Amino acid sequence: MSTDMQTPTGIDDPINAQILAISEDKIQGFVKNPIAAIAEQSGISTDIVIARIRAMLQAGTIRRVRQTLMATNLAPGALVAWKVPADNLNAAFDYMFENDPFSGHAVLRSTDKETPGSEYKLWTTLKVPIGYDMSKHCDYLASRTGAEDYILLPAKKVFSLGVGHMRRRKLNPGDRTDEPGRVHNVTVTTLSDLEWKVLIALKREFEPDELNENIWGPRAKEAGVSLDEFCTIAEDLNERRVIGRFSTFLEHVKKHADGKAVTRYNALYHWAVPSGKELEAGIEVGRHHCMTHAYWREGGPQFNNVNVMGVSHGTDKDTVLAHKAAIDEHLKEAGIDITYTNVFWGGRSEIKPSEISPIAYLDWCAKNNIDPESMKMSY
Repeated sequence: MSTDMQTPTGIDDPINAQILAISEDKIQGFVKNPIAAIAEQSGISTDIVIARIRAMLQAGTIRRVRQTLMATNLAPGALVAWKVPADNLNAAFDYMFENDPFSGHAVLRSTDKETPGSEYKLWTTLKVPIGYDMSKHCDYLASRTGAEDYILLPAKKVFSLGVGHMRRRKLNPGDRTDEPGRVHNVTVTTLSDLEWKVLIALKREFEPDELNENIWGPRAKEAGVSLDEFCTIAEDLNERRVIGRFSTFLEHVKKHADGKAVTRYNALYHWAVPSGKELEAGIEVGRHHCMTHAYWREGGPQFNNVNVMGVSHGTDKDTVLAHKAAIDEHLKEAGIDITYTNVFWGGRSEIKPSEISPIAYLDWCAKNNIDPESMKMSY
């Protein structure tokens, strides 16, 4: 079905905004008919939901539509901070994004003044399949990009994970849930070959003409199973907390065709709290609606021993800082001391899902003339 060129594709169109408020991050887990679920929750008819999401995807307003995974439960992963010479920074950024399918988000970050860790300006996310070594993978990337150093920052706990940029545009500093934030444990799940086949078909991005009410039928065929078996396996993976959400991802930093952008500022907040308070602090940070991500990560001495990190977005820098100030005050009210805090501002950024398939890792090794055995963990 082709999309009418007159179909509105801007984020400020009221119908699009109503759809996106649901489709960004409200369809949690595996759903047999996610399009119908978006329609039901948004109050917009299914036909219009399909037409609008297709149009926004074709226009680039939506950068991708896909079933997300809880990748932290499928492959060892980390946020990686890279120290790269200034004259090589953009080339290193390009290499990470274009040539390493296991590096997902790539962001150039800066601080308002020189602070601990401010020389680490390139930040990426990394996943490697079970059995492979993240440090060896990073050593290879450093050899290709001229990086002088890197720091692996694996998540010990996850407290917030959901985008919802459209809804967050109207938040006030301090807006948060009444109940404590959720804690997601980081445990890697082993899958069978059949489960991997289903998962690989499940997670692939959708083209506009694939968006319909029988969204999983062709994917089941791709995986070589019946639709019933596909859904049964997907539902089991969902119970095992391997499945994330069905989501329409907005192109939130780059300008859309109408010249507008969803957000302008991307802030990585850092907090250092006393040892033993990390879990309590993360739960409180995760309550705040402005947080798209919140984790317990150990920054080490290079980052003044920060141990709680999170990301927030906004169109106004002062508002983004006001959100953080409200969280700081909330932590103090909860009896949690902040011994150090900082903000790393995002600049140039590119986002793609990190590859997690063991088969894809072997293909990558072959393409780069790497012995895959040399990339494995040493036990």
